[in-house]
Amino acid sequence: MAAPTVENIRNIVLVGHGGAGKTSLGEALLHKTGASNRLGAVQDKTSILDAADDEKEKQCSIDSAICFVSHGGKHINIVDTPGSIDFCGQAIAGLAAAETAVVVVSATAGIEVNTRKMMERASRYGLSRFIVINKIAAENAHVEPLIGALQEIFGATCLPLNLPKPGFKGVVDCFTRESGDTAFGDVASAHEGVVEAIVGADEDLMEKYLGGEVSEDELRGAAAQAVAAGELTPILFTDARQEIGIAELLDAVCTFAPNPLQGKKRTLVRDGQETEIDPNGPDFVGQVFKVTNRANIKYSAVRVLSGKLTSDQSLHVVGEKRGLRPGQLHKVMGDQYTESDAAAAGDIVALAKLDVSVGDTLFTGTGGTVAMPSMPSPMCSKAITPQSRGDEDKVSGALKRFTEEDPCFAVERIAQTNELVIHGIGDLHLQIVLNRMAKQFKLQVEVHPQKIPYRETITGSAQNVEYTHKKQTGGAGQFGRVMINLLPNERGAGYEFIDKIFGGAIDQSFRPSVDKGIRQQMAEGVLAGYPVVDCKVELIDGKTHPVDSKDIAFQIAGRGAFREAFMKAKPVLLEPIVLLEVTVPNDFVGDVLGDIASRRGRPEGQDSLPGDLAVVKAKVPLAEASDYNSRLSSITGGQGSFSMELSHYENVPSNVQQQIVAAAQKKSQD
Repeated sequence: MAAPTVENIRNIVLVGHGGAGKTSLGEALLHKTGASNRLGAVQDKTSILDAADDEKEKQCSIDSAICFVSHGGKHINIVDTPGSIDFCGQAIAGLAAAETAVVVVSATAGIEVNTRKMMERASRYGLSRFIVINKIAAENAHVEPLIGALQEIFGATCLPLNLPKPGFKGVVDCFTRESGDTAFGDVASAHEGVVEAIVGADEDLMEKYLGGEVSEDELRGAAAQAVAAGELTPILFTDARQEIGIAELLDAVCTFAPNPLQGKKRTLVRDGQETEIDPNGPDFVGQVFKVTNRANIKYSAVRVLSGKLTSDQSLHVVGEKRGLRPGQLHKVMGDQYTESDAAAAGDIVALAKLDVSVGDTLFTGTGGTVAMPSMPSPMCSKAITPQSRGDEDKVSGALKRFTEEDPCFAVERIAQTNELVIHGIGDLHLQIVLNRMAKQFKLQVEVHPQKIPYRETITGSAQNVEYTHKKQTGGAGQFGRVMINLLPNERGAGYEFIDKIFGGAIDQSFRPSVDKGIRQQMAEGVLAGYPVVDCKVELIDGKTHPVDSKDIAFQIAGRGAFREAFMKAKPVLLEPIVLLEVTVPNDFVGDVLGDIASRRGRPEGQDSLPGDLAVVKAKVPLAEASDYNSRLSSITGGQGSFSMELSHYENVPSNVQQQIVAAAQKKSQD
């Protein structure tokens, strides 16, 4: 397949809320251009883009999907993305492949939470934006109010490029026409708005327009630049299932969507220096925006940002000394891969069997890194344990593969609790990963809540605490006696061991053994089995036996002395406090604040956002926020989102501490 020229490439990413019809729109684009011979549908499991078994079962997109069409002499790459917030990592990564985000809005459901989020993310990343109002022919559609609502939330640059015909069986072009019968709205006014937005982005064209000399060809030539500059956000109307407005959408993409030379400018960062990438530059630069596995072959989808990619090049990734050979190049159509000779700047291609992850920058020449769109932190966490002994390494290997595919899925081993913890955007996100691991790798795990990483410390001191370890057997015995003072240290200062013995009460060689034993006991905890932090131990006296004293004896004596001193020094539990930022529609602020108060939370402030949204900030104990993802979804009907990061540790209230200690003692007894 011959590589298209950069001027004739259009890259679009379909984003928006779940159920808006993004995949159906992609299927309609494929069918209308002849790229597919039938109109695929999610409902009857014939979709080219939702090809995975679990996508067909749930009838929704879980992964992003890539396809391409030809129309009007242009090569259009399309990335269809999931609409569920649980799978937003795939959608956000898809922005890296495109110049234009096509935000799909359901005419039946209106402007939903992920509509707002993806419009904002696309704008923040610097992409041009289209808005497609889909499902206009549905019985319960509310089409007419949407233009005003979109302009109120996203700005006056949102202007209709076409309007529905009476009966919603077609659309009227408002760019080339100044009159026509419509279901609502005035074609002449819409035409004037689009023209003024185009000429407003070009001073020379504005002068001609004011003089009445601008031709349609001149407007066409300047349209994409106006969209790229943010002066115009075209609104188009479609019904993908009935293929209404699809040809007009394709025409609009060819004319109004910027090509890679006109659209978002990517920058290459190396040694702290930023350089704007020239698509016509001599060196190859590409970015991995999607990783998938098909039939045990790992495919990496790459957006070519500069130069030309061929199979015989040696590619590099920052931090890796060994070069990578791309091997055979492929164009992607859903889950089908077709061999390609080369890929030019601006195009999208898939490479097989490369050890890379989403976000990696591939390059020849000096190279560097290209920033991905910012990703939300995965805040839903579960601890997992393999059901079969000996599967630990297999589970770790499988999870590593999923982290390569999904930038919002993370895995870590928590040293404090010795747990393997997976992090995702929501419960559904984690469940899909575990289901895929069970199906693809035949690995089953037990899932349980993540342990809260409490810590233990002291608020008082204990003086002259003595402990003797004495063990006599038939052979050599064990003997060690130590006396310590235990004092609190400043919060965050950690542990400090101070040798205050003068003379030879304890041989110099055994004093490090006391320190070692204390450290071991601190790691295991005293009060409830959590690590001890922020204390000072003064070794002030002791006794050595000339025959029976050994390293192990003084380790045990150190442990025993520390345990006794700790319980005398007003021990307390410390709990992690997180800074919680919750974004919700204003109507839910009261419910959110009430829920935070019920979780021992302390509000820290509140900000307003465009689109009738508010950000509530609060500090909440992590133990009370472990189920916050599902709770917030329940309160807001899925319209809320949140971020959470560790703020500090503070004392657990005494009544809560008693419950935690009692539970730990019961578990120890069991």
